Amino acid sequence: MQLYDSKISELKTFEPIKKGEVSIYVCGPTVQATPHIGHLRSALVYDLLSRWLSYKGLSVKLIRNITDIDDKVIEKHTDEKPWWQSAYENESSFQEQFDALGIQRPANEPRATGHIPEILEMIQSLVDKGFAYKADNGDVYFDTDAFKDYGALTHQHISDMEGESVSEFKRSATDFALWKASKDSEPKTAGWQSQFGPGRPGWHIECSAMAGKYLGSNFDIHGGGLDLRFPHHENELAQSSANGSKFANLWMHNGLVTVEGAKMSKSEGNSVFGADLLAEYDSMVIRYYLLSAHYRSTLDYQPSSLQEAGTALERIESFTERAVRKLEGSQYLVEKSLPEGFLRAMDDDLNLPAALAVLHETVRDGNQAMDEQRLRDVAAALGSVQLMLEVLGIEFEEHKTDSESQALAMLIEKQIELRAEARENKDFQLADEIRKQLASAGITLNDDSDGTSWSIDG
Repeated sequence: MQLYDSKISELKTFEPIKKGEVSIYVCGPTVQATPHIGHLRSALVYDLLSRWLSYKGLSVKLIRNITDIDDKVIEKHTDEKPWWQSAYENESSFQEQFDALGIQRPANEPRATGHIPEILEMIQSLVDKGFAYKADNGDVYFDTDAFKDYGALTHQHISDMEGESVSEFKRSATDFALWKASKDSEPKTAGWQSQFGPGRPGWHIECSAMAGKYLGSNFDIHGGGLDLRFPHHENELAQSSANGSKFANLWMHNGLVTVEGAKMSKSEGNSVFGADLLAEYDSMVIRYYLLSAHYRSTLDYQPSSLQEAGTALERIESFTERAVRKLEGSQYLVEKSLPEGFLRAMDDDLNLPAALAVLHETVRDGNQAMDEQRLRDVAAALGSVQLMLEVLGIEFEEHKTDSESQALAMLIEKQIELRAEARENKDFQLADEIRKQLASAGITLNDDSDGTSWSIDG
C-alpha cells in the first residue's frame, strides 16, 4: 500500500511499526462551534483509511482528540452559558453528525481538559531540556531558536516564518505558547493551578501530550486537515522531537473544502454546515459526495453537488435491489470479493475517484448481465458491489422493514400482474398503458424468460 507522506512530499510504501497493527493520531475538532462540511470531510477521510487498513487484516488504533479549551472556546463564555457547556454541546453535535455519516468512533477520543497533568509534565520536561522558557507575563513558550530542526515538516527556514501571535514577552516571533497565564478577563473555570502559575495549555502541546499518552513516543500515522500543517503540526513535531519522541512515521493531510470556488469562511458568510446538509439530504448521499474526490485534493461544493451524488447512489441502490430480486430462488450464491481495479485504487493512496469508477463499472456490467440473463455474472457483480460498499462505509436502508417501501412494492407487483393478464388476453393496448404509467412514475419494467422484474430509475 502506497500513502503520500506530507513530510517528504512523496508516496511511500506503508509499513507499520508493529506487524499487524496500525497506530493513528488525528487532530479532531476545536469545539467552539458546530461542524461544517470541512470538519465532516476530514473525519471521513481517516474513517476510510481505518476501514481500508482493517479490511487488509490490520488491527487499527485510531485516536482523535477534542480541543475543548482554546481562545475561541473561551470567547463563547457568558454568564448564562459557560464555555464548558458550549464546548460540550458542540462536541455532542459533532458526534451526532459523525454517527449519522457512519464515521466509526475512534479507540479513544481524549479531551484536552482531561489531560492537564500530562501536558504540564511535558512542558516541564521541555523547560528542563532548555527548549522552553517562562516569560515575564507568566506564559511558557517553546524556544524555536533552541531547536535546530524547527521547520522539518513544512521545510521552511525559521527566518521565513511568521509567528502566530505577536508578544513583547517572546524571545523570537516564531516562539509559541505551551502554557498561557490566566487573565483577569477570563473566567476562573478556564484556568488550572500549575508550577508555572494559574493558566491553561496552548493548543499545540495538547495534541503532543495526548498522542504520547495513547500511542507512545513513536506511532505510524499522524493525520489532519491541510490547514493544520503549519503552524499546528509543525509545532507538534518540534516540541515532541525536542522532548525525545520519534513521533509520527508518516504525515497525512486531507485537502480543504471550498464553496463555489471560494474559501469557506465565517466573514464571507458562505459556510456550509453539517446540520443543514443532514436536514435536506440522506446521510449516505453526503458520505458518497465527501468521498467523491481524492482526499488530498480540494473538494469544491456546488449547489448541485448533493443532487448529483444522490443520482449516482440511486443507480447503485437500484442495481442491488434489482439483482437481489433477480437472484431469489436461483442456484447462484452471492460471494463477496473485491475487483482487482478497486484493490489497486485503494492501495494507491486511497484513490477514491478510481475506486468509485470501478464500482460504477461493476454496476453497469451487472445490469447488462441481468438484461442478458447471465445470472452467474449477476451474482458475481452483486457480491463485488456489496463488498465495495461495505469498505466505503455506505449502507442502504433495509427496505424489507420499511412499510412505505413494502406498500410501493405491493402496488407495483399488482400492476405487473394486471399487465401479464392483459398480455395473456392479447390486450396489448392495456399492457402498454400499464408500462407507460409505471414509467411516468420512474419505474422501469424488464421482461425476460423468468418473468418481469422492476427497478426505480436512477
